[in-house]
Amino acid sequence: MAIKVLYIDGEGAFGGSSRSLFEAVKAFPEGAVLPYFLATRGTALDFYKQLAVDIITTRGMPRFDNTRYGYYRGVRWLILLRELFYFPFVIVALVRARLRWKDIDLVHVNEFVYVLPGLIGKWLFHVPLVVHVRALARFGDGSIRTRVLNSMFSRYVDSVVAIDGNVRATIPSDWPVTVINNSFTPGLASSPEKPLVDKLGSLPSGSFKVGFVGNLHRSKGVFEIVDAAKLIKTSGREVDFLMVGGVTMDDVGLKAWVLSKMGFAQNVRADLARRVDQEGLGGFFHFLGPTLNIKYVYDRLDVLLFPSHFDAPGRPVFEAGFSGVPSIVAVKKPMPDTFIPGETGLAVSGRCPAELAKAILYLEANRSEQKRMGSNARRLAEENFDPCKNSKRLLGVYHGIVGGKSSAQILRKRG
Repeated sequence: MAIKVLYIDGEGAFGGSSRSLFEAVKAFPEGAVLPYFLATRGTALDFYKQLAVDIITTRGMPRFDNTRYGYYRGVRWLILLRELFYFPFVIVALVRARLRWKDIDLVHVNEFVYVLPGLIGKWLFHVPLVVHVRALARFGDGSIRTRVLNSMFSRYVDSVVAIDGNVRATIPSDWPVTVINNSFTPGLASSPEKPLVDKLGSLPSGSFKVGFVGNLHRSKGVFEIVDAAKLIKTSGREVDFLMVGGVTMDDVGLKAWVLSKMGFAQNVRADLARRVDQEGLGGFFHFLGPTLNIKYVYDRLDVLLFPSHFDAPGRPVFEAGFSGVPSIVAVKKPMPDTFIPGETGLAVSGRCPAELAKAILYLEANRSEQKRMGSNARRLAEENFDPCKNSKRLLGVYHGIVGGKSSAQILRKRG
């Protein structure tokens, strides 16, 4: 009998977390899950509509951000005003979901920052709650907000799923957490867009091609990539930098000015392009925009760059692995389920363009090492990030809490 699951996703834009959810639900065995979605309006809806029995949208969704990067501090506490603004919208959406769908077997929240909407959904439908933890959390710092969040998870969350060992390491060690890696289906589009084909076809065939994939956020280390390119330019080595992706939204006018002044603005496409021109890097830097057929790009890269400020290997690292592409990642203590320094790529310090440039030049000068690491990256990707394997594991979590004891019951018993 199919399990009716309400998926709650507040991101809106089709990015790493929404693509991961899409991949997981798409790979479930036929007839195993009936997916319903409550999601923020945005490009992710185009993909959820391919899977959903039904969808209810909301203008926005309140977050409880206690990630290592986005936790509330200083002027960031003002972001709570946004959360209060969105709260009525998600309440109305959840009530509509209850009235329209009547009964649901469980609620699945796509990232732990949206645990509050998930708890409300759990209460309205009287069903178990699964929470995916995708970002590195601040579960162990002892702050009041962390203690409150821990208490909420211990008492009300029925199952916790972490996407990899790095994320698992940030969650209390005595919690019964299931680690299920994200998945990647190489092609979501039948053929690449012509502008993308033309841009890639115009690049020098013999150059060393390094690429960034993702939304153009300052926190993803995109400006460190520009600084590294500036250092490499002086070396005279032929390296092309491919920036694949776009922005999640276009803030304009007064809103954009306020966000920029307060340090909240993330979408920096124009600033990045301006910096590239100022440094005279236009001949080496190529903005390719977003694409659905991302494997077409990976197949033409020599190395993936992921100098994120988040201190964790992101989704593009294992996506590139399926194409035999190694990565250069800003991470201190990577876990072997996602990235192995010296074997599947090179680890560098965060926010350090000099180390990033050195790593790029090393792989450019040592093509045999680049190919060896790429082969290792492919094996790791195929072993840990297969959609069918990981979706079956997630389905096992569902069956365990619908028909058995939940993680919350185990934690309450321990307490």
